[in-house]
Amino acid sequence: MKLSEFELDVMQRFWDEGACSAPAIHKWIAEDKKVAYTTVKTIIDRLEEKGAIRRERIEGRSIVYSAAIEKEAISKKLLPDFVRRFFHGNASHLIAHLIKDDELSDEDIVFLEKFLAKRKDNKEE
Repeated sequence: MKLSEFELDVMQRFWDEGACSAPAIHKWIAEDKKVAYTTVKTIIDRLEEKGAIRRERIEGRSIVYSAAIEKEAISKKLLPDFVRRFFHGNASHLIAHLIKDDELSDEDIVFLEKFLAKRKDNKEE
């Protein structure tokens, strides 16, 4: 499933907050950029057509939606394309980019060390 940047922004709200109405999504997005309610509603309608969100219930005159797909499912599909387009398909270049210039905290480094050790152990079995 392909999602535009705007659609991903809207999906992020569903993943963070759970069930939301179109007016709530519009209010949240309008804090960062000027956008018409009808534009947000169109994006929500597209996401529903794509099967990314589903209708949960009606509250007053608003339909409340929730994510129908997990964030991990989308990131699993988007990441390989991102790596291919920006790092010529080389994941090590992405990793190097993320860890250069002290962008990682000590906590991040410990997490990565444990993750890589576990991954290495699983491959050796």
